[in-house]
Amino acid sequence: MTAFTPGYGETPVSDDEMQALLADARTALGSPINKAAIFDLEQELQNEVTEQLLTQVLVDELALQDLPHDGFVRELHERLYGDIWTWAGRFRKRELNIGVAPEQIAVDLRNALDSIQYRWNTTQDWTPRELGIAVHAELVRIHPFTDGNGRTTRLLADLVFAATQDDETLHGYDWNIDKAHYITLLRQYDVNRDSSALAAFIPVFPFPE
Repeated sequence: MTAFTPGYGETPVSDDEMQALLADARTALGSPINKAAIFDLEQELQNEVTEQLLTQVLVDELALQDLPHDGFVRELHERLYGDIWTWAGRFRKRELNIGVAPEQIAVDLRNALDSIQYRWNTTQDWTPRELGIAVHAELVRIHPFTDGNGRTTRLLADLVFAATQDDETLHGYDWNIDKAHYITLLRQYDVNRDSSALAAFIPVFPFPE
């Protein structure tokens, strides 16, 4: 889902971003530091974390009950960004034009994930594919972090989806989708809290054996 607009990758980071970069990350990135270099470093770390966590799910070291919890969400964000940014694993402290108010994040996140777990355990409303997207949509609605919400929520959805499948062939989400329509469906979810249209829109693919 990430594609740089022309020239964006060469854009230098802002002063605020530079202050939020950890010293080791600045050293690893060299000089000058631009958006593309940071993206590549984040992607490298994400690939490592994704492989580690998916392996844990597949060998039953991580089960569904371990995943959609507020503590795991913060841990996941920390693992994805903790080597790069000072804000890794911390709920945002300022208002944005997306998400709930900062003072509501902790309670809303816990309640939302508890409700999803309860619904999954007590009803037959969702398929595994729909469950993962419900988790994703709810975290996008809350938008708990200063940055990195997209990668965190997509990876959590991937893990939840993997943890609930019992077919011989394991599937994952294909996040290479039309962004405009995806955002439209997320806005619909904010209104009706029904993730079925979003789940139908996001395709899946079989993992290689």
